[in-house]
Amino acid sequence: MFRHTKAVLEKLRHVRLKCRQLPRRQRSTAAKEEALHYNAGQQIHGFTVKEVVAVPDLFLTAVKLTHDKTGAQYLHAARDDPNNLFSVQFRTTPMDSTGVPHILEHTVLCGSKKYPCRDPFFKMLNRSLSTFMNAFTASDYTMYPFSTQNEKDFQNLLSVYLDAVFFPCLREQDFWQEGWRLENENPTDASSPLVFKGVVFNEMKGVFSDNESVYGQHLQNKLYPDHTYSVVSGGEPLAIPDLTWEQLKQFHATHYHPSNARFFTYGDLPLEQHLKQIDVEALSKFDRIDPNTQVPSQPHWTSPRDDHVTCSPDPMAPDQSRQNTLCVSYMLGDITDTFEAFTLSLLSSLMTSGPNAPFYKALIEPKIGTDFSSVVGYDGSTKEASFSIGLQGMAEADSEKVKNIIHQTISDIIAKGFEDERIEALLHKLEIQMKHQSTNFGLSLASYIASLWNHDGDPVELLQINNSVTKFRQALKENPRFLQDKVQHYFKENTHRLTLSMSPDDSYLENQARAEKDKLQEKISALSDGDKKEIYEKGLQLLDAQSKTQDASCLPALKVSDIAPTIPITPVLMSSAEGVPVQFCEQPTNGLVYFRAMCSLNTLPEDLKLYVPLFCSVVTKMGCGSLDYRQQAQQMEMRTGGMSVSPQVISDCSSLDMFEQGVLLSSSCLDRNVPHMFQLWQDIFNSPHFDDEERLRVLVMMSAQELSNGISYSGHMYAVTRASRHLTPAGDLHESFDGMEQVRFMKRIAEMSDLTQVIRMLPRIKKHILNPDNMRCAINATPQQVSESATHVESFMKDVAAKRKHFKAVRPNIIQRPLDVLSDSGPSRKLVNDPDFHPCYMKTFFQLPFPVNFVSESVRTVPYNHEHYASLCVLARMMTAKFLHGEIREKGGAYGGGAKMGGGVFSFYSYRDPNSVQTLSAFRRGVEWAKSGQFSQQDIDEAKLSIFSSVDSPVAPSSKGLSVFLSGLTDEMKQHHRERLFAVTHENILDAAERYLCAGHKTCGVAILGPENDAIKKDPSWVVK
Repeated sequence: MFRHTKAVLEKLRHVRLKCRQLPRRQRSTAAKEEALHYNAGQQIHGFTVKEVVAVPDLFLTAVKLTHDKTGAQYLHAARDDPNNLFSVQFRTTPMDSTGVPHILEHTVLCGSKKYPCRDPFFKMLNRSLSTFMNAFTASDYTMYPFSTQNEKDFQNLLSVYLDAVFFPCLREQDFWQEGWRLENENPTDASSPLVFKGVVFNEMKGVFSDNESVYGQHLQNKLYPDHTYSVVSGGEPLAIPDLTWEQLKQFHATHYHPSNARFFTYGDLPLEQHLKQIDVEALSKFDRIDPNTQVPSQPHWTSPRDDHVTCSPDPMAPDQSRQNTLCVSYMLGDITDTFEAFTLSLLSSLMTSGPNAPFYKALIEPKIGTDFSSVVGYDGSTKEASFSIGLQGMAEADSEKVKNIIHQTISDIIAKGFEDERIEALLHKLEIQMKHQSTNFGLSLASYIASLWNHDGDPVELLQINNSVTKFRQALKENPRFLQDKVQHYFKENTHRLTLSMSPDDSYLENQARAEKDKLQEKISALSDGDKKEIYEKGLQLLDAQSKTQDASCLPALKVSDIAPTIPITPVLMSSAEGVPVQFCEQPTNGLVYFRAMCSLNTLPEDLKLYVPLFCSVVTKMGCGSLDYRQQAQQMEMRTGGMSVSPQVISDCSSLDMFEQGVLLSSSCLDRNVPHMFQLWQDIFNSPHFDDEERLRVLVMMSAQELSNGISYSGHMYAVTRASRHLTPAGDLHESFDGMEQVRFMKRIAEMSDLTQVIRMLPRIKKHILNPDNMRCAINATPQQVSESATHVESFMKDVAAKRKHFKAVRPNIIQRPLDVLSDSGPSRKLVNDPDFHPCYMKTFFQLPFPVNFVSESVRTVPYNHEHYASLCVLARMMTAKFLHGEIREKGGAYGGGAKMGGGVFSFYSYRDPNSVQTLSAFRRGVEWAKSGQFSQQDIDEAKLSIFSSVDSPVAPSSKGLSVFLSGLTDEMKQHHRERLFAVTHENILDAAERYLCAGHKTCGVAILGPENDAIKKDPSWVVK
């Protein structure tokens, strides 16, 4: 996976986790207490302890070690968390854009000395209960992390990862498959034309089909032009074919050495076992070297620079005449200065975050552009940090104006400084972030420390956040102009400043295609007839290797018997406040209180439905009560961990033609701020502000831009949503709220010159949604805080009850399901039932300016509680691992593909795929493969392991009890599903494939997002958008 240089915690937003939860190991002493017994100088299994530090802010003990023989660095974070993580990272500093570190990251995972089978990485996904497995290539390091809650699994995965990175096979065939190759378009036809193929080649074409990625990459390359940051570590598509197999092996030899490695472990497993295994299986076999991979400091410019790049026009842009981007980037100090980096990160937030920030006021509110530039704020992912500020969605004519505003705003900040209340709000946000317990905390830590540690900074110092907060407060106390002086130094007086503009070019895609064609011709023209014959033969050999059933018996594996037979029960208490049902769930939340409210859409007129996502995105951002939108934002930052509203479409567990529609209100706060949080919700319910057209236009433009930008990252999700649209009533509404229909709708709203009509819609929606008559609530908090929170919920409900209105449901068939499974007579969820719904077959193609496709086919099947649901889940997972992965990724060259089951729909999908209709044929062949029964009991068991890693995913204290609150999915239902999964047999899978997926027995939908496609355009069975 290629990782772009953005703030690390932002990067983690897009990580999709594969998770699992087991009963906690009972340990006699807390892990963090046990780790305090180590002493500096102590020797353990070839390592020497350098430092032991308690980090109470993060509830952990940090143990820093060095490997005696190789000098490998090691950090262990002992914490009472059963989701244990391992990571090894290498400093990888390429000096060209062939993508060598990225292709190497893929290729080392394709087989190793101890585990020589093809693709052990993907095979281990189905032989373990991992909660996370992946690898990342950043600009200057490559990281290999995994996590699991099972001790045996941890040792298995550690063995595979160590062998992969230190002793990989690096076979030429794997380089061809994962990196790039010349091959006949049809590998079995020597007369078909030669084309470029390869997983990374297609992945990077997909990455750079996104204008935000194009801009971010150019910005880094041009701001740091003198060393490794001047190249594309992930690979520039037209440079990737210059990489040779020999260069790949050489890069591994010089960079993947223990002396260039940093190991990180996290969790409650004992450190000694990790150290022993790492030393015995890997490090003891090496001697110390000088890897010579340091990144030198970028020489400081004596005068600012300007540059310009082009990109593809965006047909989904809110305003076709305003598609330019302009940004000013400043090179800052070395990230290994922890306190300076902390200060600059806070300073960046003060300057850019939220409607009270000076750059928001100066750049966003005048509506010169649609949003900040894709790269904005502090970025500490390079040796010297940077700060960037600018706009996207602007007119070229406004370039000088934007530059002047940026320079003037910096002068204004130096003159006026920041309000104390804003600084306190930011530190409050930091306090909440430290207290909030996420399920992937180890992975967050590994990413958080990666860049600083990569450049020999002190990761333990970085973890001691409260020390930096204390030092920051002291600095402000001693010098009230502390922050203004930083702005003067780093921005006003800084000559290492790049102004980069980007504009759309109508011939951009055509030029890219021509350049690729020229590169291909250059390669082909150098080939003799013998070379071409050899390419054909090698293509056949690769196809043969990809088609063979692999013997994975050398790989370690857990057994189905290692899976816990039952789930832990989550007790919840049902109560009510002023007639509104309230669910309470007592959890160890570290002094935080989490509030949710589900508000039904059953009474909302159909003509308002498409506006619901817009309503959700603006209702907490336009002001309320006596507060204007700036004051509201300030209070939310000062008093809460955030307040949000989101549309919900929830399929029923027992019927495909029933669903619940609503919006979910979510917020959290420190226990001392519970009254303030409810006061803010009270004002939003009683007197939200909707009449500020200028503010609404800003929010509409930002929302439309964000949706447009997201298509290239989430194209497969848009394809699945569209393909499922006509299969269930829930699918139809899901497309309206979250699909391409919503993207196109928001584009139309953004293009409107007068938003009066929209402003009139919002209060109409509000009176139906923010109505206690259609509402239920949930509180997650510690036992002590639950009773206090109940009082505040009661008071909140009493206040908003005066606004209670009774509206008639729009649809006649409303089915009630009890909220409390023990009481049929109590409060209920109100589901829409559509007994007359008729699913229909539809094929939709969205032509978009991408060089790759996102393909999906979805099939209507059965709901969660149906006896065949578990069989379809196992079938989807097994078909992905045993057939579709090979066809779509290995042979087809797509970055990813597979099948999944959910919401009563079985969906096939591909991601960043060079093929379109050919992939639909691969889906069909997958069904034929399943019907043939050519899979073993081992294949079924591996699929079950993979499913349970997801079914048992860790649930944070803040989210416990939410599945029953939102979906009516009880612990008893989950246990029943679990037992059905355990019981799935070979016969069940054959029956499910035949019954639901075979032609003539199915109702399906198809969707493709991708480049111009003549074959589809000529086929009248496709609807082309």
